[in-house]
Formats: sequence, C-alpha cells, structure tokens
Amino acid sequence: MIKKTIQVFAIAGVLAAISLPVANAADKPSRIVSFNLCTDQLLLALADPSQIAGLSPYAANPGMSVMTDAAKPYRKLDWDAESVVNLAPDLVLLAPSHRPIRAMLRTMGVRVAEIPFITDLGAAKQQARDVGKLVGHPERGEALAKAIEDAERKLASAQPVRSALLIGRGGYTEGAASLPASMLNAAGLQPPSNGPKGFGGVVSLEQLLVDGPDVLVTQDPPREASDQGALFITHPAVFARYGADRRINLPARYTLCGGPALVQGLNHLGEAIKRLR
Repeated sequence: MIKKTIQVFAIAGVLAAISLPVANAADKPSRIVSFNLCTDQLLLALADPSQIAGLSPYAANPGMSVMTDAAKPYRKLDWDAESVVNLAPDLVLLAPSHRPIRAMLRTMGVRVAEIPFITDLGAAKQQARDVGKLVGHPERGEALAKAIEDAERKLASAQPVRSALLIGRGGYTEGAASLPASMLNAAGLQPPSNGPKGFGGVVSLEQLLVDGPDVLVTQDPPREASDQGALFITHPAVFARYGADRRINLPARYTLCGGPALVQGLNHLGEAIKRLR
C-alpha cells in the first residue's frame, strides 16, 4: 500500500514537471474521463466521441449500463487514480462516493467534477442540463432533459392509479425517497400506506401475502431459490398471489442512473404496465 502511494505521488511530480494542462471552467474539455457508472452513460450521451478519454469498468457491464455498445471503443479504467492520470485528462467526472480518489486527483492538478446521485426525475433533468454544460454541449443536455420529460409525460398519460412495491431479495423494498419509487409514481403506481418510508426497508413475506400491493415490481428476479434471499422472490405463494398479470420486472440497469438509462426505463415501464390486467 505504501509503495503504491509513493508511485502515485511520483506520477504527480512527473505531471507537474511537464505542466499538465488544466482546463478553465469556461473551456470545453477535450480529454474527459468518467470514473462512475452514471457519468459513463451521461458522457456517452452528451460528449463528442473525440472528447472521451476513458470510462469506468462498469461501462462494459450490460447488467448495469444501457450503453455498453456505445462504450466498446473506449478505454476502461482500473479502480485507482493512476489509471486516470495516465490518460492525461483535463476533466474527470466522478460520484460523491469517490472522495479519496477525488482528493488525490486534485492534489495532482487534475480538474474534477463531482456529479451527485439522483433520487427523483426532477433532479435527473437538471443533472442532464448541468453535465451538458460541463462537457461543452448545453444543447444536448437540454435535449436529454426534454427526452426524460417526454418519457415521463407519456408514462403518466391514461395510467390508472394502483398500489405497488418494488421488492428485492429477502423482501427489501425501495422507499419513496428513491429513483425507482419516483419512476413508479410517474406511472401512477403508488406505495401502499403500510409500505416502508424514506429510502426503503424490509417487508415480511406474511405482510406481502396478506396485505400486499396491487402490483409487485421486481428487478432481475432469480429463477430459483438458490439462497434465502432468492427464496422470498421465488416462493410459490408469491407466484400464486402475483401472477404475470400483477407483476412487473424493472431491470436494475434502468433504475441506477438518470440520463439515457432513465429514458429507457420509463419507456420500459410504460410497456410493462400495458400488460397488466
């Protein structure tokens, strides 16, 4: 660990010696690196291909990203500051959870922009606008924000109000203060009064079967009870109460980020609701 830290600061000294260019806030960055799943997708949607110097390892994971095909031509980072600095970026996009990396990059003179996590559709639209301006393409940011708004409006049209919960492994459910809940709300799917508050919590199997919502929403559900967490979702009693006409699968890749993933997720949700009774 000590050796690795010494190597990092050795790199910083070399970069200082060759005067690594740091873009001013008003400049359009020419070598942008994304260190986060959500900023990967925003960058691919909003920047010119020539501006993208590297993406996070998650960019190649189809279970998490909706833009793996678009990400194929670009270099994928390792989870360390060295792999970022080696690309000589003039802007790095990362999440609030990457604070040690952020501090190290700033020490090295690299311009860093922290892109916050989002928990509702309004924040997603503002994020699209903000990142569009940051990468030098505000018109694309506005277009992406409008695409989210259009998908939201389409989803909300002529949808009956029903109760719904997004249930995961072991009975964990997303609460009202989450992006998936915001998506369900736009679709007219409201949490039942006895559902978890805030960011979420656990619903017992008994509660789900006796006093559960009209619609059960799952995310990439397991097909067999390979462990206790999967048993909750695959329990025969759950399938008996929530057949295909009362169940929606909303893949996780649509609910982790804003931007293009959210547009696709809202459209997917709309199609899934049409199949409900």
